[in-house]
Amino acid sequence: MTAPRLVATDLDGTLLDSGGRVSARTRAVLDELDAGGVPVVFTTGRPVRWMEELWDAVGGHGLAICSNGAIVYDVARREVREHRPVTREVGLALAEAVRAAVPGTTFAIEHTEGWASETAFPKHPDDLTERTQGAWEDIFRDDVVKVLALHRDLDPEDFWARVADVVGDSAVTTWSSSFALVEISAAGVTKASTLETLAAEMGFGAADVVAFGDMPNDLPMLEWAGTSYAMANAHPSVRDLADHLAPSNDDDGVATVLADLFGLSR
Repeated sequence: MTAPRLVATDLDGTLLDSGGRVSARTRAVLDELDAGGVPVVFTTGRPVRWMEELWDAVGGHGLAICSNGAIVYDVARREVREHRPVTREVGLALAEAVRAAVPGTTFAIEHTEGWASETAFPKHPDDLTERTQGAWEDIFRDDVVKVLALHRDLDPEDFWARVADVVGDSAVTTWSSSFALVEISAAGVTKASTLETLAAEMGFGAADVVAFGDMPNDLPMLEWAGTSYAMANAHPSVRDLADHLAPSNDDDGVATVLADLFGLSR
């Protein structure tokens, strides 16, 4: 096959190993692609604040898609280039509807400068950044890029399905966690929609793109890309959708495939 002209890859569970690291082999392949003028766009559900320790490891320049497509981040400038917000009207309404249908749900928001949550929303043990806490109406902002809905007691698959049913087409629901957490973006906002826009700016179409992912939040991107790979460790829905299967993230699967596709020495 003809070598792709643009690479799009998820990070956690895909490019990164299980410890959240970029292996030496993977970094070498990324450097070789960079030297050859092949753009690599990192597409992640991570908020920008969870990326600071990774920028240098993945190249330290170019553009990244964060928060499941809601943020385009200029890595070299270390600034948000654009964001696609969940409006206050939609955010307040969907929380009310989900709370009524699934009692016990708590909420948080990711915004362009950090995050905030309801008081009962737990903090991830790896997240050391400060957060504002308060009532939902008080913490909601104009620059919310993702709403997080969490339930402590329900089975994850059941909770994901119930929230998606309630939200409907008023927003985009997806997930990338092993526990009952749903990630909610503005209507039409996915990794795929933002990647399509960035690719067009570079003069590329879907047929020029190879994409890699492992979780349901990667499905739209993998469906859109001309060539798609699910990791061996991917969620079953991702393996079912993708064109090809790559070795696992702990076996440098992305690097292995890219070295083959581009005829690299690594």
